[in-house]
Amino acid sequence: MTHLADAFQHFRPFTVLVIGDFFFDTYITGRVKRISPEAPVPVLEVLRQESRPGGAGNVALNLAAIGAHVLAIGRMGYDAEGQQLKHRLQADGVDVSAFVIQSSYQTPVKRRFIADSQQLLRVDFETVEPLPFELEEQLLSLLPSLMERSQIVAISDYGKGFLTRSLIAKTIQMAQSSGVPVIVDPKGLDFTKYRGATVLKPNASEAYAAANMSSSSSLDEVAQHLLDLSRVDQLLITRSEAGMSLFESGKARKDFPVRSREVKDVTGAGDTVLSFICLALANGLDMDQAAQLANIAACISVERLGCVQVTLAELAQRLFEMNRNMKIFDESHSYALRHLLKDKSYSLLILQHGQCVTNALLRAVKQLSTVEGHQLMVYINDAYPTDEFVHLLASLNEVDMIVLQGESLKNLCSIMNPYEMYCLEGDEIRQLHQAADLLSTLRSYGLKNQKISTLS
Repeated sequence: MTHLADAFQHFRPFTVLVIGDFFFDTYITGRVKRISPEAPVPVLEVLRQESRPGGAGNVALNLAAIGAHVLAIGRMGYDAEGQQLKHRLQADGVDVSAFVIQSSYQTPVKRRFIADSQQLLRVDFETVEPLPFELEEQLLSLLPSLMERSQIVAISDYGKGFLTRSLIAKTIQMAQSSGVPVIVDPKGLDFTKYRGATVLKPNASEAYAAANMSSSSSLDEVAQHLLDLSRVDQLLITRSEAGMSLFESGKARKDFPVRSREVKDVTGAGDTVLSFICLALANGLDMDQAAQLANIAACISVERLGCVQVTLAELAQRLFEMNRNMKIFDESHSYALRHLLKDKSYSLLILQHGQCVTNALLRAVKQLSTVEGHQLMVYINDAYPTDEFVHLLASLNEVDMIVLQGESLKNLCSIMNPYEMYCLEGDEIRQLHQAADLLSTLRSYGLKNQKISTLS
C-alpha cells in the first residue's frame, strides 16, 4: 500500500469534463408508527426533507469534493427543478455554462421515502426523450474548447436519451485526438456505442445483460466478450459486496475485495468509483492503482446512508490506517495536506533543528496527544532530519501526521491553522498563542535563509 500513500501525497488539482444525465434527487426521511386505515401501507411521519443533484450530478459533486474543477455538460427542463439543480451544482463550484435547456423536457426528479435507514419507496418523475438535433449541434460546438481545458472525461449514462450515439462517439473521438482519457459508466444493452473509451465501468448485472449471457457463465467469459465488443482499453466490473474486478485483453484478471467495516447503503457507490478513477488517472496513476484507490473510496461510501461525497481527507485517514508511513508530508504535498487538514482540529508541536528522540520529546507527544478531540501534528523544523528520526516519530500512534520543513513560511502557515501550537525547548513545552509567535519561533530555530513572508 506504500505506492498508494505516495500517490495520494502527490495529487494535484485537475479539470474534468462530466457529460451525462443529470437528476434532482429528493430524500424524505421520517418514522413509521402505524399502518394506514385506508390501505395496508405504512404511514410515514416526515421529519426531514433534502434535495441534491443526482445521476451525473452526483458524479460532479463527488469530483468537486476531492478538489477537481468540474466542467458539466447536461440538460435540464424549463422548470423549477432544473433551476434548483443548476443552482446546487454552481454552489459546489461546478461550471454549468454548457448546460442546455430543453423546453419540452422534464428535469428528472427521484423522490425517496426513508424510515429508520430503510428506503420504503422511490417515486420517479422523468421523461426519456432523445436530445434534439439542434441542441446536440450546440453542445458539439462547445466541446473543443471544453476538451482543451480538461485532463479527463467522465461519461455518466443513465439511459435518459441525452447521450445520443453520435454525441458519445464524437466526445470519445475528440478526447482520443487530445490524448484525454475517457471513463464511462454505461447503461443499456449496447456497449458498442462506447468504443474507443479508456475505461468502461459497468456493474455485474449490467455486464451480464450487455454480454447477453446467463448467470451461469463465468465473469471472465463475460468480460472477454465485452472487451471484444466495446474495444475499450480496460473493463472494470463493480460487484457490490464482492468488490470489483479489472480486465484487460491479454492480461490476467485482477480482483479488489471489499474492505468495508459495515455495508449500510450501496446507493451512489458507483459514482464514487467513477470519481476516484478520474482523480487517479488525471494524476498519472496506472489503472491498477486507480482501481485500488477507487475501491477504498467505495468502501467508505457504502458505510454511510444515501449518496455521499467521499473526501480526500477521508481517503487519507483510511490509507493512514492501512499504512502508517503515509503520515509524512513535505511542502510538495501541500495540495494533499490542505485537503487532509480541512475541518480537522489538531495541535501543532514544533521540533527544532537537531532534535532527537528524548524522554522530554516522548513526554511532550504523550501529553499533547491526550487533548480530547484534537489530532497531533509534528512539524520538524530541520532541513535534513535523519530518516531514522522521522520514521520513529511516524511509528508512534500518538502522532497523526508529520510535516517536514519547507521553504515558504507563508505557504506553510496558510496550510496549517492549528487549534493550539507548541514548541519543545529543552525539556519544556512552550505554548504559542498566535501566528506571529509561530513565525518568530521558526525564525529563531534557524530559518534565516528561508523566503520569509509576512502573513496577511
